[in-house]
Amino acid sequence: MTTRAHECLMRMYEEEHNLEDYQGSIPRWCTGCGDNAILTAVQRLCRDEKLRPEKTVFVSGIGCSSRFPHYMKTYGFHGIHGRALPIAEGIRLARPDLHVFVNTGDGDCCSIGAAHWVHAIRYNMNLTVVVHDNHIYGLTKMQASPTTPRGLKSKTTPRGAFLEALNPLTVTLGIQNVSFVAQAVDWIPELVYDIISKAFHHKGCSFVRIIQRCPEFLPELLDPWMNDPNRTLLLTHENGLHVSAALGKVYKNRQEHDPSSLNRARELASSEDPIPVGILYHDPAVPCYEDVRAIAQLRTPELIQRGLDAELDKFTVWPQEDAAEARP
Repeated sequence: MTTRAHECLMRMYEEEHNLEDYQGSIPRWCTGCGDNAILTAVQRLCRDEKLRPEKTVFVSGIGCSSRFPHYMKTYGFHGIHGRALPIAEGIRLARPDLHVFVNTGDGDCCSIGAAHWVHAIRYNMNLTVVVHDNHIYGLTKMQASPTTPRGLKSKTTPRGAFLEALNPLTVTLGIQNVSFVAQAVDWIPELVYDIISKAFHHKGCSFVRIIQRCPEFLPELLDPWMNDPNRTLLLTHENGLHVSAALGKVYKNRQEHDPSSLNRARELASSEDPIPVGILYHDPAVPCYEDVRAIAQLRTPELIQRGLDAELDKFTVWPQEDAAEARP
């Protein structure tokens, strides 16, 4: 075997990954929690896209979904409440060579992190943002979140939530520079994978809301939609979602939707019944902030080390003999 062929085979071996290469610690989510379906889809995506674990980062805030980085055998940053997006943006600016994912919840993103959510969409940095929306604060044991339906009783709203639920899709579609908005439901895992895959391949801030079950605190909330396929509207298009023949036999309520139409995307996003599933909006022409900012040089580990050494040298006290030798 020639050296060139040997190097080629070694490179192929190094770039080949299995699911186990991305599986971190054993998930501690409840049985039936939608987070499990999302985790499986993301791990499959990493395998299929041959993402190098050392070049992939998952960032989260606080909440059930924010355990995500612990379950991925990649780099991860488990941040503080509502701050996943600015942390991810900092990583993206410092290391644009990395694949950066954000996993956040309806409370983490749409409540304490709302300001960061707005500006992340506006800056349109190349991030894949997945919002795990179970309509409740689950980690802290059932408090109302911004997406809690009106009338639903929780520990903070014992008489029922007074306000109409916030719609993350319509809010996102109203922000300047929005470039990619999609929605999935955790009980159709095939489409969870397809939609996250589309989001990953978009250059810009991909905002994916995934409506998911909370079997511990809201076990029956989504049953009407799960048990009636006609209450799910699949959005299909040559530039959007493609429905397999097997899935099409079950989910027959489908609509052709051009994701380049912002006005139509806003109309569809306003629907709660049926739930629209697919790519609502996609505009690849919106520039990314990191490109507009025109970073001239990657901040590689070597570059960072040289910068640190240069700063530390300013405060270094050299031994007397070295100083004497340095004199002319």
